[in-house]
Amino acid sequence: MLKPTEFKPSFFWWMSLVALIAVHIGFAKTYLAPVTAGTFSAPVVVYVHGALAFGWIFLYFVQTTLAGFHQYLLHAIVGIIALLTAVGAAVTMPSLGVYAVQKELRQGLGETAVSGIVGVFTSAIMFLALVIAGVLNRAYGAIHKRLMLLATIVILWPAWFRFRHYFPSVPRPDIWFAVVLADSLIIISWVWDKRKNGYIHPLLKYIGTAIILEHIFEVVCFDNPTWRVVAAKLYQLAA
Repeated sequence: MLKPTEFKPSFFWWMSLVALIAVHIGFAKTYLAPVTAGTFSAPVVVYVHGALAFGWIFLYFVQTTLAGFHQYLLHAIVGIIALLTAVGAAVTMPSLGVYAVQKELRQGLGETAVSGIVGVFTSAIMFLALVIAGVLNRAYGAIHKRLMLLATIVILWPAWFRFRHYFPSVPRPDIWFAVVLADSLIIISWVWDKRKNGYIHPLLKYIGTAIILEHIFEVVCFDNPTWRVVAAKLYQLAA
């Protein structure tokens, strides 16, 4: 067994640390502090999803730490828990989206409130697909690590979007926080891959690009007539 002094933090470990810090800062004002103070009230599914989503980020940190200690057997065992956590986080996202829509409807946002549920579904699908692909490719380290990183980046974007509460004067937070800041982790990963390995791994390049384009597409098309039709159908499906 390796000693603690033999721990070698990888790039993926540093990214998991960033994710852990970001999720705590991002949700501090809107969720963590109110829950701690007893002033937050929501359906049970909101608490369940919150625990599962936080659980995934924490387990990603644990998994990259175990890999740094070369504890691969324990890494595989914890991976089963992480997979179940990911499935739970993904399947509770639509219910969370319904809660968010109903909350914003009460605030008078009308059809725009319903439009928000589309991003919830796309995030759930992308996240779960990346996690499952990562599990299926667990024998191929380079692919496995990058898929799990991309999955974490996808589920982390709501935390980055909530940074707008710290910087309310920043215009278009949907662009600067939910796309530019959130997807900057993908760009950073490209730079690391290029410098470390001499090239950007195709999976990281193409899937990372697809994630960025999907986020840009959501910003550009959000709340247009077609978007509202799709959102209404998804809302009816999830409600």
